[in-house]
Amino acid sequence: MAATPVTVRYFASVREGIGVGSEDVALPEDVTTVGALLDWLRGRGPSYGAALSEELRIRAAVDRVHATPETPLSGAREIAIFPMMTGG
Repeated sequence: MAATPVTVRYFASVREGIGVGSEDVALPEDVTTVGALLDWLRGRGPSYGAALSEELRIRAAVDRVHATPETPLSGAREIAIFPMMTGG
């Protein structure tokens, strides 16, 4: 049975580095958490690896709720990925 696609949206410098604003992807069965998703995306090519570098402290939201690397993806419809934000 094929996995249901999930929409992954990229924001700010992540979007610029990857070159797309969003994409629908079918996640492999072993990609069950936000952390596993980021690892899997980094392996998709050099632009993904650079834009999602661990040093950039990438953040994510699952269905519009801020997530940690341990957040499960089961049933997720949308995952937003963005760089750490600073403000003042």
